[in-house]
Amino acid sequence: MIVDWTALSSDRDETADVCVVGSGCGGATIAHVLAEAGKKVIILERGGAYAAADFDQREEDMLAKVDGGRGLDASHDLSVQLTYGNNVGGASVHYWADSYRTPIDRLELWQEKFGIQGHDHDALEPHFARIEKDLNVHVAAPEYWNPMNRLVQQGAKALGWTGHGVPQARKGCQKSGYCMQGCAYDAKQSQLVTYIPRALAAGARLFADTEAWRFERAGAKIVSLTARVIDRARNKPKGPVVRVRAKAFVLAAGGYGTPTVLLRNGFQRELPAVGQYTICNPCPMVHAVFDREIVQFRNIPAAFAVEHFRLARMEGGKYVEGGYLLMANQLQPATLAAVLPGVGASHRALMRDLRRLGGTISWIDDADYGSISLDGDRPRFRVPIDGQNGLRIRDAMKKQARLLLTVGAKEVLFGDLRDTRITRLDQIDGAVGSLDLGPGRVVLAAPHPAGGARMGSDRKTSVVGFDHRVHGTDNLFVADPSVFPNGPSVDPSVTIMAFSYVAAEHVAKVV
Repeated sequence: MIVDWTALSSDRDETADVCVVGSGCGGATIAHVLAEAGKKVIILERGGAYAAADFDQREEDMLAKVDGGRGLDASHDLSVQLTYGNNVGGASVHYWADSYRTPIDRLELWQEKFGIQGHDHDALEPHFARIEKDLNVHVAAPEYWNPMNRLVQQGAKALGWTGHGVPQARKGCQKSGYCMQGCAYDAKQSQLVTYIPRALAAGARLFADTEAWRFERAGAKIVSLTARVIDRARNKPKGPVVRVRAKAFVLAAGGYGTPTVLLRNGFQRELPAVGQYTICNPCPMVHAVFDREIVQFRNIPAAFAVEHFRLARMEGGKYVEGGYLLMANQLQPATLAAVLPGVGASHRALMRDLRRLGGTISWIDDADYGSISLDGDRPRFRVPIDGQNGLRIRDAMKKQARLLLTVGAKEVLFGDLRDTRITRLDQIDGAVGSLDLGPGRVVLAAPHPAGGARMGSDRKTSVVGFDHRVHGTDNLFVADPSVFPNGPSVDPSVTIMAFSYVAAEHVAKVV
């Protein structure tokens, strides 16, 4: 059963064994596991409930429906756009469906450097296998590779860079290309069509348009949670509230949302790491004009990934290169128009070449932490794009430009405010070295927030223990990327779900 804002005209009091905040990869996973185990589960989701029929493939409509902040949220200095889900199914509704297992080297790092226990490869492998079966994860067949993905593979081969087909969570894909706007065909195996339906079929109840706001505590125990009902049309509180009393509470509101809830409830006073150590994979994009049709906005977004630079290369403690995945970019026409450089005649000229425009994107594995704090009740996000992150961003842009020119791009554009363009390989270093990465100077997105409630044993530097329980509480857990000590260096969706299976085992012990 799903209840939304139209049915919430007065206060509601509910009881459950478990109250789950958020319905994305973390919340949906833990909700279906516990509901199928016979627990009484209530899910609270701040965003709206939509179905395939609501996904009209109009970019302006869908940005407002499924993106947090209606696509307008940014870091405190406006240098990075924050990309996150705000709907039933969370970010999995607008993600690209890339579905990587956590690399073994990253799990070993988390164990050796950060002391993480109970989340090594042997512990997660059965969960990986289950997730891949449930979400039909596979490498896409050649017919689903658009020209831009083929060019990325071709360029990687020519340059001697290693890469592989990207594992995809899809079934019956129609190749429309509107993956970021929600799949109108229910082909992308998001939580909206996988674990949420399973949770509901097992008796879970889901309240959409309800924003988790205040916990009631009695010592170490969370007694209840009050959620504000959001008027979806205005994206503001409507007035009524939903109060849930439960034996256990699980925060799965995402890498931006969960730390914000904890901050609003004063947890940073006892746990100073709340909102600290945040990461978000800031993503630089490089565009290119070709002499033939590319049509980057059709078929699946990322069929092939250059993994050659996934791990940063250091010499003598100094950064040399790498620390990112490099992929084909996929932007639909309106979004592409928004991020392309220039105004007036120069911008019109680019848009006339729409079908010949291609490009790449890199997912930066953050080397420097950001933070989340509160300005009143509103979250304030700091994302560092200088320092080590800046070095990785510039190196990624150099590699992207090199690949694009290698595969025949006639002109490469960096999308910066000065509209820097190059046509030759020998121009790359100078062009990228002089780019201004300051606020509003270049387009960067931040799609994979994590770390703001990270896992560990020290209450001074972590927020949850290895059982996902918030330090100092008996029954408050976190099941989303907030618990990661740093990024998984690949798309985090499968890692989030696998960790949430582990979390479910611990939550079950207190209910």
